[in-house]
Amino acid sequence: MDEQKNNDKKDNRKLHFIYLFIIFLMGGLCIYLVTEVKGLKAQVVETTTSITQVIQERDDVKSDLESLKLQYDALETTDAGLNAELTAKRAYIDSLLVEADKHKGDAAIIAKLKKETATLRRIMQGYIVTIDSLNTLNNTLREEKQTVLNELGNEKEKSANITKEKEGLQGRIDKAALLTTLNVHATGVNVSRNGKKESETNKASKADKFKISFDIADNDLTKTGAHTVYIRCMTPDGRELTKAEDPDHQFSWGGNNTGFFAAKKAIDYQNQAMSVLMYVDRPNPDNEFLPGTYRFEIVCDNAIIGETTMTLQ
Repeated sequence: MDEQKNNDKKDNRKLHFIYLFIIFLMGGLCIYLVTEVKGLKAQVVETTTSITQVIQERDDVKSDLESLKLQYDALETTDAGLNAELTAKRAYIDSLLVEADKHKGDAAIIAKLKKETATLRRIMQGYIVTIDSLNTLNNTLREEKQTVLNELGNEKEKSANITKEKEGLQGRIDKAALLTTLNVHATGVNVSRNGKKESETNKASKADKFKISFDIADNDLTKTGAHTVYIRCMTPDGRELTKAEDPDHQFSWGGNNTGFFAAKKAIDYQNQAMSVLMYVDRPNPDNEFLPGTYRFEIVCDNAIIGETTMTLQ
């Protein structure tokens, strides 16, 4: 019986030992698990922090890119080549924004985008300096152009004034160079049957022709040589007296005036005073002159240089 008790004590000690071993084993396992959990928690926190930082950096880079795009959009220039470069840079920024959205958790891509953003910003500063220089140059060129245009306008105005003065002077010279008539006189003439004798008359029934006499004054400004003198005669009924209303009897004066002459004569003028005598025949020898007042105009060198009237009864 004592032996049985001893055996039971031995078995109890073995069980106690096993229980203690299990307890120690469970305690160690718990310690290990607690340590592992703490490590995993720290790793999760670190990973979460890293991801949060990457996302924040992505958001910062994206914000910088959007701001940079607005600054690029604000750049304006008239230079075609520079505009093409700016357009290409704007398109590149758009592609970087797409990359930022596509790889929002990729630290390496975000770091690359951050570097590209900084590079684009430096490039933009260079563009700003270039555009400012171009604008300054353009403003200078515009001012110089305006100055040249103003000077050209002044020169044109001076030239126009000189031309106007020259034309005015030439007009005065041309007017001063016109022949001048003196002692203009018109009378009716009756011619004898044999044509050898003529006598003055103021009777319409007896007048065969008109005689117009006048003196031409000396004028050193008038061109010497041949000059054609026309007599234009207006009848009492307001018609032009002429042998025929055809191109052979038509002439012009005063620029736009045209008419038919009653008589024409070529004179040789040598800048000295001279007397001129001209006759106006009846257009139809069988028809008498109308009674009334006739007006005679003397035309030479495209201008009226004398006039007079006479009345047939």
